[in-house]
Amino acid sequence: MSTARPGAMDTDGRLAQLTRVWKNGPGIRGGFTAVNHSTVGLRFIVTGFAFLLIGGLLAMFIRLQLAWPGNEVLDPQRYNQFVTMHGTTMMFLFAVPIMEGFAMYLIPKMLGARDMPLPRVGAFGYWCYLFGGIFLYTSFLFGAAPDTGWYMYVPLTDKTYSPGLGVDFWLLGVTFAEIAAVTGAIGLISSILLTRAPGMGIQRMPLFAWYMLVTAFMIAFGFPPLILGSVLLEIQRAFDFAFFDPGRGGDPLLWQHLFWLFGHPEVYVIFLPAAGVISSLIPTFARRPIVAYRWIVLAVITLGFLSFGLWVHHMFAVGIPLLSLSFFSAASMAVAIPTGIQIFAWLATLWAGKPWLRVPMLYIVSFFFIFVLGGLTGVMLALVPFDWQVHDTHFVVAHFHYVLIGGLMFPLFAGLYYWLPLVSGRMPSESLSRSAFWLVFIGFNLTFLPMHLTGMAGMPRRVYTYVPELGVSWLNLVSTAAGFVLAVGIVAILIDVALCFRYGRPATRNPWHATTLEWAVPVPVPMYNFASVPTVTSACPLWDRPQLMEEVARPDGLLADASHGRRELLGTHLLSAEPEQVIRISGSSAVPLVAALSIAALLAAFLGKQYVLAAIALLPMLAAFGHWLWTTGDRRAPVQLQAAPGLTLPVQSAARNAPGWWALVIALLIDGSLFASLVFSYFYLWLGAESWPPASGGIGAIAVPLLALVTLAAAVPATLIARRANARGHDASFRMATAIAGITGAAFIALHAVALAPALGAPQVSAYASVTWTLAGFHAVHVALGVLINAFVWMRSRRRHLDAHRPLEARIATAYWLYVAGQGAIAWAVLHLFPRTLE
Repeated sequence: MSTARPGAMDTDGRLAQLTRVWKNGPGIRGGFTAVNHSTVGLRFIVTGFAFLLIGGLLAMFIRLQLAWPGNEVLDPQRYNQFVTMHGTTMMFLFAVPIMEGFAMYLIPKMLGARDMPLPRVGAFGYWCYLFGGIFLYTSFLFGAAPDTGWYMYVPLTDKTYSPGLGVDFWLLGVTFAEIAAVTGAIGLISSILLTRAPGMGIQRMPLFAWYMLVTAFMIAFGFPPLILGSVLLEIQRAFDFAFFDPGRGGDPLLWQHLFWLFGHPEVYVIFLPAAGVISSLIPTFARRPIVAYRWIVLAVITLGFLSFGLWVHHMFAVGIPLLSLSFFSAASMAVAIPTGIQIFAWLATLWAGKPWLRVPMLYIVSFFFIFVLGGLTGVMLALVPFDWQVHDTHFVVAHFHYVLIGGLMFPLFAGLYYWLPLVSGRMPSESLSRSAFWLVFIGFNLTFLPMHLTGMAGMPRRVYTYVPELGVSWLNLVSTAAGFVLAVGIVAILIDVALCFRYGRPATRNPWHATTLEWAVPVPVPMYNFASVPTVTSACPLWDRPQLMEEVARPDGLLADASHGRRELLGTHLLSAEPEQVIRISGSSAVPLVAALSIAALLAAFLGKQYVLAAIALLPMLAAFGHWLWTTGDRRAPVQLQAAPGLTLPVQSAARNAPGWWALVIALLIDGSLFASLVFSYFYLWLGAESWPPASGGIGAIAVPLLALVTLAAAVPATLIARRANARGHDASFRMATAIAGITGAAFIALHAVALAPALGAPQVSAYASVTWTLAGFHAVHVALGVLINAFVWMRSRRRHLDAHRPLEARIATAYWLYVAGQGAIAWAVLHLFPRTLE
């Protein structure tokens, strides 16, 4: 590679090469196979706004029903369906996905990267999100829309009280959509950790990236409890297990604990990305760097930790001991501290700067007003006596709308207007956008402020009508009328955005004079973002080096040569952002769509109680994921590649911090949270049981379980021997040890089943049998997956795709088996040792 700057013809040729390599395929087929982060991120955003309109339409019917006592706009069942689907849509199909969409679109550009290192994971997440939403709304076509509230409390959602398919649609559809959230977290974490521009150490990361990193980890730990709860409830409904059945030793409150273990962190999963938007915009419009950067980062991390200690905040009225309530009450008030640090830092930045009051700043100023009010009512609800007074009233509805709409939608619209010129190349109409703002601001406050008063007057939430004697008729009428003003304002915003793409005046490059790297990208944005990967020297790169905008547009720097025809990213060190690897990623691919469709087919068969068809549907699903794994990476790439003149780096299969390695680490964190939630469920049911195990089911002899444990333990040295053999280039020994580890894993599954079956009997007998079989089955699935992984790496070794110089897949297999062994030891102790200590 020549070190001389390319001439004009050479520059045009290199840019044309980059365009050919990075562009999506043509036509409809290209749309279905696109995996580029810009395309996928915009799809999340557009689909999220579509679900916002659908959820808003449901809300309008709800408000019409409540406009006056005795209304009959909706009958009670339809009202319950609309309330359930409105909450479900806003929480699961709008709030989290749309902010992940913003992050997927912006994060690589902010970090100076061309794409995310796991592009097919992002595309797969989008299809799961779309199909999950369609799955949920298909329930209306079958006359089986869920009507038990978006929180799905048991026993109302058990088969006894909800025998139809509505609850099943919700459980399967939401779980399907949640896959998108966790896969998005994997992609964002790996992108933020591994693909920052050289020089962008963690102390120079844009604050939006910090917020999304913490949010992604919160998703990794916070969403699995709901996924587990949904799976347990669906198993109970489908196969008559007894997790939540008090008649057989179960406990309905277990569902509430699992739901709110997810539910309260999710409030901050929604708020933190929106706060990240504010932290990105305020320095731009204040014309100065953010005040207290490090304090904001510490506050965000602290808020992420504290959010997991608040779930009982939503369960003050269920009869929990007062000592426990005092702890959760204190924790609920403690979150005001890191939140306050951020707000004061934002205000200090504005105070020390020269604020520029454009439309995005209007939404940010209104955020301060609305969110602080919502936070104050949140502190009120953290006081147990007050919470008992207003629990399940419209006061709570008003509070969380002030927090969620004030904390999400107003920053979201600020970010929408701020980054719109980047996407469209045009500026929105100032007059129309300001008119829409005032409609939204006035309509919102007149809709939800009266609800504080109706709630204090005793109006219950989720009730389809009320009596005139309550004295809140005129307040409800005001809320309903204002709700339509709010709806008109939101529609006006979306119309303004749509008109901007066609009629907006052309935007100058970096029209807001921002400092972060996304504004260095040429407009219209090329699919590769940067012709040369930028090098960063400060936390405000575009203010300190304005010429950077021209440098990244010239293909004469890092990864400027695309003559090899492969999509390449620069991988950098987790902390210092020093160049470490060249990451070759997938181009357009139909695999994510096919994989999501296979899961949709499996869930549809399960919903229809066609369990044989559901089992058969596992085969195409496994085939799709097998093909995905087999085609991961560029097997024809050399072990090292030239990233720039004089800079040679290893490819990811030979690098220590490969994206695949971090994808495994994050996936195991998610899985570990799922496993911990299941172990929590086991011990929670034990606490409420009269005897454990019950008289109807024993624990059996210890000999066979010990033999099973020894068999599982034997897989560990076999895996370690295989890893060592791979490192020494002994391919035959590697394959033999890999096969032995897989065989011992399969033997463990058989032995453990033999050990449990005689003592436990059927899982439907008791909650003890149900949770024990589920915990054992959960681990057995992991062991079976380990067997498949070993078969995969065995085949990869045979085909010479894996060797001593490309050890990534051997490292992944070893780490996975160590995790499975550790999980198995914990599960074995819970299932076979703990009950014996109670005898």
